[in-house]
Amino acid sequence: MLACVDVAYGDTSALAACVLFESWTSARASRTLTKVVAPIAPYEPGAFYKRELPCIEAVLADVVATLEAILIDGYVWLGRGRPGLGAHLFDTLGGRVPVVGLAKTSFHDNDVALPVLRGKSNTPLFVTAEGIDAALACDHVRSMAGPHRIPTIVGLADALSRGR
Repeated sequence: MLACVDVAYGDTSALAACVLFESWTSARASRTLTKVVAPIAPYEPGAFYKRELPCIEAVLADVVATLEAILIDGYVWLGRGRPGLGAHLFDTLGGRVPVVGLAKTSFHDNDVALPVLRGKSNTPLFVTAEGIDAALACDHVRSMAGPHRIPTIVGLADALSRGR
C-alpha cells in the first residue's frame, strides 16, 4: 500500500489528508482519511516541517496498512545535506518507510531535485526522495495515473485537504 499526504491550513487549524492506493499506477484510491489538527504551529521560515509534520503524523496514525512508500506534496531534500519535510518524516518514521517528495515549484539552489515532465506539460515537477533511489522515484511519478502534470492521486489528496 502507498500513501499520498497533503495538508491545508486555516487560521487556527489544519486539515490533513491521506490517500491510500495500491500501486504507483493506480487511478483510484483504496481508502481516504482526513484529520483536523488544532492547534497548529505558526509558520516559521526555513522550518516548515515544524508546522506540517505533526499534521501528517496525525493522519498517518489512522493508517493500519503497511506502507511501501509515502508521497508528499513538497521536498524531501531542499538541497544536498539540507533536509526538508520529507527527510524529517522519514526520520520520524525511523527510516522504515521511503518518502518521495513531489514539488510543483523549483526551490532555489536545490542541487538534488530531479525534474519530471508529465502529460503535455513543459513545466516539470521536482522529485526528491529518501529510502528509495531518486531515479526510481522519478519513474514511479512518471507512471502515476492521470493525463496531466499533477497525478490524479496527488490531486485527490490536495482536494481532500481543502475539504472538497
